[in-house]
Amino acid sequence: MKKSLILVSIAISISACAQLNKYPVKQTPKNIIYMIGDGMGPAYTTAYRYYNDDIKTKKIEKTVFDTILTGTARTYPDDDTYVTDSAASATALSSGIKSYNGAIAVDSNKKPVKTMLEIAKEKEMLTALVVTSQINHATPASFTAHNESRRNYDQIANDYIDNKINGQLPVDLLFGGGTDYFIREDRNLVNEFIDYNYQYIDKLSDIEKITQLPALGLFDSIGLPFTIDSAKNHLEIMTKKALNLVNKQSKNGFFMMIEGSQIDWCGHNNDITCAMAEMHDFANAIEIAKQYVDNNPDTILVVTADHSTGGLTIGANDIYKWEAQVVKGFKLSAMKLSQNLFKKQNLIQEWNKHSNISLSTVELESLKTAKNIDEASLFIAVKEIINTRSYTGWTTNGHTAIDVQVFSYGKGSNHFTGNLNNTDIAKQLIKFIEG
Repeated sequence: MKKSLILVSIAISISACAQLNKYPVKQTPKNIIYMIGDGMGPAYTTAYRYYNDDIKTKKIEKTVFDTILTGTARTYPDDDTYVTDSAASATALSSGIKSYNGAIAVDSNKKPVKTMLEIAKEKEMLTALVVTSQINHATPASFTAHNESRRNYDQIANDYIDNKINGQLPVDLLFGGGTDYFIREDRNLVNEFIDYNYQYIDKLSDIEKITQLPALGLFDSIGLPFTIDSAKNHLEIMTKKALNLVNKQSKNGFFMMIEGSQIDWCGHNNDITCAMAEMHDFANAIEIAKQYVDNNPDTILVVTADHSTGGLTIGANDIYKWEAQVVKGFKLSAMKLSQNLFKKQNLIQEWNKHSNISLSTVELESLKTAKNIDEASLFIAVKEIINTRSYTGWTTNGHTAIDVQVFSYGKGSNHFTGNLNNTDIAKQLIKFIEG
């Protein structure tokens, strides 16, 4: 009888353990890495899979996006447009509050809303912003500043000094562009950062000179050059350095927002060669962040987009194909290529210098005709050739209202599954920060 009771007790214990494993105890990560692919709709991550495919193998390899996809998110702003801009979406992603297009961390009544970066700073966590745009552009600004208009760049830059949290500057580490806004006739914010003991550099090549926090790196007058035009993975370099810095000095954890800013800019230009190069840089940065999570299991990585840009389609003109190898055959963005062509007499020579796609007679004539008009017309003609040859389609130079993807990895990633509102992502991360 006793033996039977013991066996029953063991069975109940095993069953209870199984139930506990089925419904794990809530986990709160110490560190948060939040990555935003600006303009990166689902067509971008799909196109990148084919762009990145090894054509020597029959199998189409997965990308980092495929390995950590957990859900989707709705992006609409707080009005009846359905189509968001980066400011409204970033406000939702930073605070959990919907607002109007153009709003920088203010609600629809233009009242400031508290962001997760500010809450993290209140909790004495290290804070960091890493972007390829100017550091006071819409997305990073919506984590640090408060303004009724994203266009007030100087006022937003001022908030990086003036918006104190417990008497301290809000961001411990800033990497991006924007010297035009931080070194001005009316105010030199860089000198003020230095007065607060920030290490400062203005060349990406000097990034290893940063040895500790706080630190500021402004690597161009506005945004950094397109990745494809500089043959340098800017975001990958900055992300690796930023994570090394916070890892050395973090006692109470850290919050870091990393933005692939110029995926969006390429999308606005309807430039697929530019967009895929920016996607590659962003993917490499995600791989670095993912490796950091593997080495530091008390970290959550969340990746999403603020919206999709350009209405990208992979397949166009009623032809059932997409030529990724055509896209990979260009060494410059369409904008830079058109600028070079405009300066040169021998169009074929210059084209072949930056592309392995030979021009047809008709295509060459279209370039000559466009060049005789102006540089803008030449830019359009270059894009037309690239898009036609690769069967890439675009429906707009602006944004679309399509849902975006959500990716998560690490402790607490189970909270980012299914179809979410973009505000849900922020609210959950804020819960993690508040403990």
